Amino acid sequence: QVQLVESGGGLVQAGGSLRLSCAASGSIFSIYNMGWYRQAPGKQRELVATITSGGNTDYADSVKGRFTISRDNAKNAAYLQMNSLKPEDTAVYYCNAHRWTHNYWGQGTQVTVSS
Repeated sequence: QVQLVESGGGLVQAGGSLRLSCAASGSIFSIYNMGWYRQAPGKQRELVATITSGGNTDYADSVKGRFTISRDNAKNAAYLQMNSLKPEDTAVYYCNAHRWTHNYWGQGTQVTVSS
């Protein structure tokens, strides 16, 4: 069992930056693949970025070059650095931990980008 708590969301102007954090507890964090997803009003939840237990990363095309996912296994945490934010990045951002059939979600943190 893994518990995930996101933080770092807020209101920012277009072109600004935010850093989201995901604090994990309850299991061996380092063995889990981590991901950030987002869901905008009226839209389906979509994948933003992933980082494997080995540190390999992947990004949605819409955020490549602007967002960076990272993890600190010693702190049981994952991060999403978001730069050059756009209004279309406005959404609730969710942290995800998964391994085999185990899949866990945080409660989400709101990111709002004003134009």
